[in-house]
Amino acid sequence: MPATPAWPPRSAPRLFVSGPLSQGSEIALEGAQAHYLGKVMRVAVGDAVIACDDETGEWACEVVSAGKRDVVLRARDLLRVREDVPDFVLCAALLKKPNFDLVLEKATELGVGAVQPLVTRRCVADKLNPERAISIVTEAAEQCARTALPRIEPALKLEALLRDWPADRTLFFADEQGGEPAAQAFTAHAGPAALLVGPEGGFDEDERALVRAHPNARAITLGPRILRAETASISAIALWMAVAGDWSPVNS
Repeated sequence: MPATPAWPPRSAPRLFVSGPLSQGSEIALEGAQAHYLGKVMRVAVGDAVIACDDETGEWACEVVSAGKRDVVLRARDLLRVREDVPDFVLCAALLKKPNFDLVLEKATELGVGAVQPLVTRRCVADKLNPERAISIVTEAAEQCARTALPRIEPALKLEALLRDWPADRTLFFADEQGGEPAAQAFTAHAGPAALLVGPEGGFDEDERALVRAHPNARAITLGPRILRAETASISAIALWMAVAGDWSPVNS
């Protein structure tokens, strides 16, 4: 007898949906998601779709209806519960659109819990389209099989961020003028953390002094080279995940 095909197949399309999902629950997808499943992936009744609700986890769903305007899924099997997300926030100054898109994408892939966009004096952009940002992180999470989405906070001015900074969270400040070696600082730290990265051209002297004077800020260095803002964010997140986050054998 031929072997029974695995269900769901590894090739099943994967997407985030509004939840929460539960066994047997149905959800109707419309608009872009219905177009993707129906016109691009050409799903039919009985096919499998992997759906994540950012609340309970990842579900194997069965297509129960595939119409011209909507696709209806029924949740069948819980494959994975929502992942535990490291309590690590990226506080990144806004960059030119393609560069900040890259930061959002890679921060999502690397596993940050939240992204806090910042407006500083040398920013070339002072606004963030929240719908676009959510679309970027959602697509990145789908591509790398995350079961959780990072929060995208409304953009803040640096002064407002520092004024309302929580007393229990350390703010690692990537300062091109120097500081404690990043790996050493990350390894020695326990508890909620965040990374502060400036814009193209860096922080001005008044901003740098303001950050360094904050009681929760710790200046770090990312090595002997001056990094582009997007490179600094991505490399520092990866380093933190490796020594203090869920890449670390101690924490994984």
